[in-house]
Amino acid sequence: MKNAHIVIIEDEEDILELEEYHLQKAGYEVTGFLSVKKVEELLAEEEVDLLIVDRNLPGTEGSEFVAQLRREGYQIPVIFVSAKDRDDEVEEGFLRGGDDYLTKPFNMNELVLRVKSILRRTMGEGEGKLLYRDMMLELDERKIFIDGEEIKLSKLEFELLLYFVRHKHTALTRDQLLDAVWGDDEFKQEKTVNVTINRLLKKIDPQKNKGYIEPVRGVGYKLC
Repeated sequence: MKNAHIVIIEDEEDILELEEYHLQKAGYEVTGFLSVKKVEELLAEEEVDLLIVDRNLPGTEGSEFVAQLRREGYQIPVIFVSAKDRDDEVEEGFLRGGDDYLTKPFNMNELVLRVKSILRRTMGEGEGKLLYRDMMLELDERKIFIDGEEIKLSKLEFELLLYFVRHKHTALTRDQLLDAVWGDDEFKQEKTVNVTINRLLKKIDPQKNKGYIEPVRGVGYKLC
């Protein structure tokens, strides 16, 4: 299973470097930012599994930024790390989209433990599984189960679904899908994406009532 990709937004450079060091040592891929600038650009281009966000950021308050991401459809789990430690401030963080809250000063080992706990729930980390709605993808054996029943997919269909799950709630262009799933296949073309998605949906949603994948006008598709 791939290493989880964690993005940290922290305006105190020494704390950012410490967080990066401990999380990289724990085996994660880490990208750090000193402000929210360019974070959305990265989220649109790369797969991110967890955000660690300070609330006292230059220009934009961290929880307001996360609330904006939630309104835009991003469901990436978030841990707030903040000196704002009053009960009402902590509650505000959760109401604006936080999944966990760690007050400063804190122990780096505790941060790593909280990261592992969240990723176990959201990625099936360490178990070779990825969970989404009523689906369970077994990554090592390339199998998918829906409501506990195995659905037989081709290798290409599995890779396509896996890419969607890892970029859930994000509008993906046909070119993105072609590059990520079909790679260097010289016969790939845009209509290939449409055909494969339709074939995939017939297998995972034969009754056409689950709305897993929807077209995004002028862009491509997204997993809902």
